[in-house]
Amino acid sequence: MSINHSNWSRRTFVKTAGLLTTLGMTDSLELFAAEMKSVTIVVDPGDTVASSAAAKWAATELERALVEQQIHVGRADTVASAPAGDLCVLIASAGSPAAVSVLRAAGANPPAGPEALAVISGAKEAGKPVVLATGTDSRGVMYAVLEVADRVFCNDSASSALTASDAVVEAPANKLRSINRCFQSDLEDRPWFEDKEMWSAYLTMLATHRFNMFNLSMGLAYDYPQKVFDSYTYFTYPFFVKVSGYDQVHAGKLTDEQREKNLEILRFISDECAKRGLDFTLGLWNHAYVMPPGSDPTYPILGLTPETHAPYCRDALHTLLESCPGITGITMRVHGESGIPEGNFDFWEVVFQGIAKLDRKINVNLHAKGTSERIINIAQSTNMPVSLTPKYWAEHLGLPYQPSSIRETEKPPHGPDQKGALFELSNGARRFMRYSYGDLFKKDRTYDVYFRIWPGTQRVLLWGDPKLAAGDGRGFPMCGSLGVDLFEPLSFKGRASSGVSSATGGRCSYADQSLAPRYDWDKFVYSYRVWGRSIYNPDADPKACTRYWDKQLRAAGARMAEAVALGSRILRIVTTSQDPSAANWTYWPEIYTNMTIVDESLNKIYRDTPEPRVYGTVSPLDPQMFVAINSAIDEMLDGKSNSRYSPMEVARWLDDYADTIDRDVAQLSHDSRSSSSPVFRRALLDVQILSGLGHFYAAKIRSASYYRVYQRTGDAAIKQQAVTSYRKSLDSWTAVAILAKGKYMDDITYGQIPNMRGSWADRTAAIAADIDAMEKAPTPTPGASVSAQAKQTVLRQIASATPRPSTPCDHRPQGDFHPGSPMSIEIKVPSSITGVRLIYRHVNQAEYYETVDMKPSGDIHSATIPAEYTNSPYALQYYFELQHSPTHATMFPGLGPDLTQRPYFLVEQQSSHA
Repeated sequence: MSINHSNWSRRTFVKTAGLLTTLGMTDSLELFAAEMKSVTIVVDPGDTVASSAAAKWAATELERALVEQQIHVGRADTVASAPAGDLCVLIASAGSPAAVSVLRAAGANPPAGPEALAVISGAKEAGKPVVLATGTDSRGVMYAVLEVADRVFCNDSASSALTASDAVVEAPANKLRSINRCFQSDLEDRPWFEDKEMWSAYLTMLATHRFNMFNLSMGLAYDYPQKVFDSYTYFTYPFFVKVSGYDQVHAGKLTDEQREKNLEILRFISDECAKRGLDFTLGLWNHAYVMPPGSDPTYPILGLTPETHAPYCRDALHTLLESCPGITGITMRVHGESGIPEGNFDFWEVVFQGIAKLDRKINVNLHAKGTSERIINIAQSTNMPVSLTPKYWAEHLGLPYQPSSIRETEKPPHGPDQKGALFELSNGARRFMRYSYGDLFKKDRTYDVYFRIWPGTQRVLLWGDPKLAAGDGRGFPMCGSLGVDLFEPLSFKGRASSGVSSATGGRCSYADQSLAPRYDWDKFVYSYRVWGRSIYNPDADPKACTRYWDKQLRAAGARMAEAVALGSRILRIVTTSQDPSAANWTYWPEIYTNMTIVDESLNKIYRDTPEPRVYGTVSPLDPQMFVAINSAIDEMLDGKSNSRYSPMEVARWLDDYADTIDRDVAQLSHDSRSSSSPVFRRALLDVQILSGLGHFYAAKIRSASYYRVYQRTGDAAIKQQAVTSYRKSLDSWTAVAILAKGKYMDDITYGQIPNMRGSWADRTAAIAADIDAMEKAPTPTPGASVSAQAKQTVLRQIASATPRPSTPCDHRPQGDFHPGSPMSIEIKVPSSITGVRLIYRHVNQAEYYETVDMKPSGDIHSATIPAEYTNSPYALQYYFELQHSPTHATMFPGLGPDLTQRPYFLVEQQSSHA
């Protein structure tokens, strides 16, 4: 199989195990490593890249890491001038003679492209051992130096870290790699916002793991102005600036001193970002100042009128950007959730003038939901670079590829827009833009695109899987996308005035304070490491991530890395395969509010899902690749084939991952050397909970599957199997609740409504009630007859799904296509395949797929996408359906054995097309 995922710039990763031998240095370096007490950091002052502010700051971080290991650190301008006996860390730009000499001696290719880096150990210059840290620009050099510092940090021996034989040359696969932190709660967020030590440590961590943008979001405390209580920074401007000509505008009881302090902190953040090579984007997500009836805002906005609203926002935006020149970008929500009706383009025409008046360039980013050509044109009238950011997997996080389809409920409606409504476009003609990229990827677009990952799936528990993150990293650049902006863990903690005092548990929600980290993000430092490094370079050695666990847990590190990785897959599988609501405000699979299998009247919250609104009818988040429970069972009972991934397969994946985690946990629990460490205890608790969730969802899927067979057949014995499986599901959930009791708070708050707060223990009653309803359900009247053979086949699959066969196929997608010309596609399949269908679509999620039977000629099957179809501004995506028998089909390329592969091919146009 040959898959060309994208045309992004791949890194060159060089393993030079024999490098020291080649250089004749093995014995001397081993001796040196045992005796090393002093290191000299060498920077040629004439090398402007190596002497840049970011590179100098990184050198200071390296020095700090070495000093912490009792290594004396000196400075020199050349290797020759360093003291005899010192190991030299040479910091140099990639084109400098010193760097070129070391790279050539190592047999390593020089780095190429923006932000590329190289680290070479084992070289020798002027008779001294040298470690080279080089890059193509200031960021590249900074990343190289921070890589050396991280190796020192993650190794008990600085000598071993610096004399390791690994050589690495890397370049970024994604141009933009952003972390998004939200201010939601006065109680929970002001402490970290005002903590300069926190910012220094946090931003250093982001730079170390190769993020190049930080996005601070204000105004996301509510989906849109509903009943507003905690309103600190919700309508952002008056909390930071006093605007000339609007002296009467202020935020309730906010003092001038507090406002000035807020602006000073914002400037501090921007300066600290710049020092670390991070672009600083400010998110302004709400522009409403009048709150609805029933609101009691803590900081009501006073002094504005409908007539002055837009002019004030224009002038306040300009004042804020002028007052904080370190802001390099602005994110704006411009659909109805901003509080401005979607048809009110006049408002935005005024506001964006505040950006147009700037005397510097900034990046203007529009959240993509509800956008139209009109609003894009308004943003572009600023003469600033404009980008749009669609959601990656709705408001959740699915498997590592852009969804091949959106749910039917998001497809374009046939009715007219609701003129004047708050959501005129996003509930109307632009509905397909709500939860994914829609129609943004036109070839000749005049704006940039990058993705945004929303914090719906996993908020509380630790996660990090290098393989999954690498799959994401390969997928983000599709069709020229710049990369990704990731809402970090805990992003929506304390939302909608649900914040709690940090003294009672804070943002990490620990009842057991011995588990609480110093800073909230400390708990998730492995998550940041995995994401940043994997998005920068999807082909990087995973050891650069897992060495964190080696440092923390010694011999137990590898097993914990595996357990965390497998645990990270569980909820991503769940959200991809079943999605009762695309909104994170409703669906929280981590602390799940049970959806009934039996009786729709028991469903109190999930309205964003097909009817009847029960678990068996829930649509997958990618319905092109996965199939709902009831549909899967019906097709199997009716003898129909379906190539999509079935719920039974999903249940098997979940149990397999959870079983492996259970084995890892059993071994980890015997590691007495690590068991008292808060890092170990936090991670162990979370992977145990994730394993329990895997078992819970697997058993619930099987229960719903049995129940559908019962509905079709009326067989009481099968109903009992459904009940038994549901009770097993409840047992798994109860075990999770027991694990969490006393460790996590009883009220973990991400909102005021019941499904956005509470804990695992709160959810057990609803599960038990649904089991009771299942036991009491009346015997159904069977529909179409079901053969005994079909029923037994289905029951076997529910009990233990047969693994999907790996079908060896050969297909090489062409590099590109010419719009308006037919596109021929061939695939070679085994002789056992009885038929092949080509399934294709433009890269436009408002459209449906086309299907054509491919013509066989021996083991080669062929089909042609017509010229009139390729005559389009969009790239093409396609996959194959392979028929094994009348009742069995699979797809190619599929998700792969680790579920990390993009399950379709993508081919772009040769040239621009009008």
